[in-house]
Amino acid sequence: MTVRGENASRRRLRYRTDCDLEIELSWFGVTDVGRRRETNQDSYVTLPPIFAVADGMGGHSAGEIASAAVVRRLAELGGSIEVSENDIDELLADAVDDIELDAGETELGAGTTVTGVCLSAEDQPTWKVFNIGDSRVYQYFKGALSQITVDHSVVQHLIDTGAITEEEAETHPHANVITRAVGFNEAPVPEYTSLALIPGQRLLICSDGLTKELTDIGIQHFLATQPTAEAAATMLVQQAVENAGRDNVTAIVLDVHAVGDVIDTGSVQAAGIDLSELDEEVDTEPVTVFEAP
Repeated sequence: MTVRGENASRRRLRYRTDCDLEIELSWFGVTDVGRRRETNQDSYVTLPPIFAVADGMGGHSAGEIASAAVVRRLAELGGSIEVSENDIDELLADAVDDIELDAGETELGAGTTVTGVCLSAEDQPTWKVFNIGDSRVYQYFKGALSQITVDHSVVQHLIDTGAITEEEAETHPHANVITRAVGFNEAPVPEYTSLALIPGQRLLICSDGLTKELTDIGIQHFLATQPTAEAAATMLVQQAVENAGRDNVTAIVLDVHAVGDVIDTGSVQAAGIDLSELDEEVDTEPVTVFEAP
């Protein structure tokens, strides 16, 4: 298990250096080995503008090596002025080389899923969502939960083609077989999606160790009822482990409190902050995170 970055509460960031727009975010990442695994092969990074989870696979320590390689490479984007899809592609390709070098010859090979979000370079406030494999990104907004990424897996393909139903997928014998990964000496092929960055938005980035144990209804419940990113991420992982904990469980929760002058008053009140004391309670000084490393 490898972690890059730190958790933060109500951090103000400049969306881009060539404009005055600022955003206010909270984020919290947490991981647990679960109840049946001896090692934690999940890794994650929380270094603005990049937030991502990698779920390793392979014999012995190969999965841990693979997920660590991806997170270390993506962490190079921390503090970047602008990040493009090409930047992510190149770093994931570098991670494949790292995995081959670090893992050496293994019977099962070494690879990892990866999914996450990055502040986009687009003019309008936007998240760039990316994924390879079956780790997921969800959005919770105005009482509704949406799965933003689409699994790269055998069962998802069968669902898409109408061969099986979503209910049948839950017990399908190939439920754990993915069709894309980072590693195994193959070029990584991420799928990208643009998602509006808006006040009141809560994002969940997670490994399949969480989605194996919690239904979408359960995920929505905990995202809806927990007042902070820290409470939501901690509760989701705790519940997944308590339900069965068959795999490593990792979650990052991001809350968007403000975009420019538009403030999500609901999240402010939920956090126990008196609106009349907003100027006193919330640090509005911008924090520069886009300096070159």
